[in-house]
Amino acid sequence: MSCNTSVTHLDVTSLGQVKQAQVHLMPCEIEYNGPARVSEYFTSTTKDRKQEKTVSFRGRGLKGQEISCPQGYTGLVLKEINKHGSDQEDRTVRVSSVFNKLTYWNLETPPTSDDTVVMAMDWPELADAVS
Repeated sequence: MSCNTSVTHLDVTSLGQVKQAQVHLMPCEIEYNGPARVSEYFTSTTKDRKQEKTVSFRGRGLKGQEISCPQGYTGLVLKEINKHGSDQEDRTVRVSSVFNKLTYWNLETPPTSDDTVVMAMDWPELADAVS
């Protein structure tokens, strides 16, 4: 039996030159790959209520929460350098921007501590305590 594996290479040569990005994690797939005028079409309609954010996106109500990266960690936005034809080919990605916090959105219900994204931000602290 053979196992096909591919490797993802991270090009960090431009890491010192990248800018901070405003990141939104949405509960949908948008079939678009490129720059977006988020501040013009999205955040201008965001309403803050207590620690919860609400917004309407294409007629659907979203509720969100700003989540910070764990202490000592930085989020990376990666962009693929060489497009490949199959999942079996190696790929190379580069850092296009960085972030220290992101806004996590759910459909119609606010994020909770049981959401996998929220729990993932606690993982480094738990792993450190266990080891």
